Amino acid sequence: MVFDIEIEQEEDGRWIAEVPALSGVMLYAPTLQEARSKVQALALRVIAERIENGETNPEFLSVTFNAA
Repeated sequence: MVFDIEIEQEEDGRWIAEVPALSGVMLYAPTLQEARSKVQALALRVIAERIENGETNPEFLSVTFNAA
């Protein structure tokens, strides 16, 4: 699985990060680095939940993030 991360800085200085392929994986953070790391962690939690609920096949699972 390869996921693109979209990151933009808002007018108020906050950073917004999103993984468009995973519904609900979007957050705000005060710094670029924090936005990048936290959105990846959130995406991994969503993927883990999908595996636990049988929504994704866990065999040979590999996850890669591409920062846009």
